[in-house]
Amino acid sequence: MADSLKYSDSITIDAPTSAVYATVSDITRTGEWSPVCQKCWWDDESDGPEVGAYFTGRNVVPGRTWETRSKVIIAEPNKAFGWSVSEGNVHWVYSMEPCGNETTLTESWEFTAKGQEFFVEKFGDKAPEEIENRRLAAVAGIPETLAAMKHIIEQSH
Repeated sequence: MADSLKYSDSITIDAPTSAVYATVSDITRTGEWSPVCQKCWWDDESDGPEVGAYFTGRNVVPGRTWETRSKVIIAEPNKAFGWSVSEGNVHWVYSMEPCGNETTLTESWEFTAKGQEFFVEKFGDKAPEEIENRRLAAVAGIPETLAAMKHIIEQSH
């Protein structure tokens, strides 16, 4: 079994943790900052940013559009918000740390062993290439996402 692939990065935002959490936990706004996820919506109108809630995300890259279903796995106001994609294939978590009047926001990505096994079943011999493409997308996309979030939150705060 392969080990999980992980990547994270952080940025300091000139806003309190409450403003940062309110933004990152509003998955309907994801398309404003994500370079891949164009749109997200709660699967049930009663769902919201709470553990166990499901949402769907529409991802778009050149030549490909797909949707994933995710489940909120952590929702601790002003501390952390995260979800699991496709029942544990990938985990995304935003964690917040107050730093005076600012907040350090960390975005973490984990492509689990389960997710990699799914890719082997789905892509066969092309799985290593597809897994590496996802890793490179996270490494490039997380800093881009964090910079966009910083801009959006600071402009609205």
